[in-house]
Amino acid sequence: QVQLVESGGGWVQTGGSLRLSCEASGRAFRSYTMGWFRQTPGKEREWVATSRGSGGGTYYGDSVKGRFTLSRDNAKNTVYLQMDSLKPEDTAVYFCAAAVNSRPILSAVGDQQMYSTWGQGTQVTVSS
Repeated sequence: QVQLVESGGGWVQTGGSLRLSCEASGRAFRSYTMGWFRQTPGKEREWVATSRGSGGGTYYGDSVKGRFTLSRDNAKNTVYLQMDSLKPEDTAVYFCAAAVNSRPILSAVGDQQMYSTWGQGTQVTVSS
């Protein structure tokens, strides 16, 4: 069973940067579609970004496009979410997710139901 371990959350002032990491177990990481989602209390989980497996491209939600960068190191079984120009509204618990058994089509990369495995979440707090 694939497991995900996130790290890198914390506190930062508006305009600052943080980098989240998510390390996955498993031998077929290159084929995994890896996503980041975030959630604040009382709100639905919001899609942030996805790297589709096997070279399927990287995609971003509108609220983070141009500020966040998702990258992956297949040799280390790790994806990274570089978050720049952070705003207070980016404050949330960030979750890493993996679609292991199939690669979501482009129109479904933001659908959390496409992801079978989730990390424990890491808190990101951006102060004004």
